[in-house]
Parts: sequence; C-alpha cells; structure tokens
Amino acid sequence: MQIRRIKFKKIKDFLKKLPKTLGERAFLTFLALLLIALILGGLIFYKYSISIDKEEPTISEKPPQFEEKTYQTVLKTWQEKEKRFEEADSKTYPDPFR
Repeated sequence: MQIRRIKFKKIKDFLKKLPKTLGERAFLTFLALLLIALILGGLIFYKYSISIDKEEPTISEKPPQFEEKTYQTVLKTWQEKEKRFEEADSKTYPDPFR
C-alpha cells in the first residue's frame, strides 16, 4: 500500500491562479456566490423559523419555584451597592490640577 503525498506546490500554484481566474469570469463568479448565499440564507431561515414552528414545546413537570433566600441575598447586594453609590456622590474630591 502506497501513501500518496500531498503536492503543496500544485496547491500553491492553484491558489495563486484562483483570483485571476475568478476575475476573468466575474459574472459566473457572481452567480455562483449569489447561489451559495441564497442556499445558506434559505437553510438558516428554515432552521430558525420554519423548523421551530414544527417543534412541540416541552413542558416541565415541576414549575419554577421562587427562592426567597436567593432573592434576599441579591437584594442585600443591591442595597450595599446603592449605599456606596450614594456615598460617592456626596464625597468631595480635591482638584488634581491645582
């Protein structure tokens, strides 16, 4: 069994000639790129719009619970930040340019 080697020189030459070839056939290049963009746009539209409508929403058996303890910790943090914010407003700072 013989392993074929990748010929980087041929690939390099092809990539160097590609912009010139595409430029010579600008109209066909435009049509090909337009077709690719339309196909990709259609696939994305189908995935995020049409296929979502077909799916049935999953209903969880347990409804979400309000956690009072977590709410109190968040509320306490907000109050501390609000207090620091109000203290910073009343504090006078010296002018550094004097």
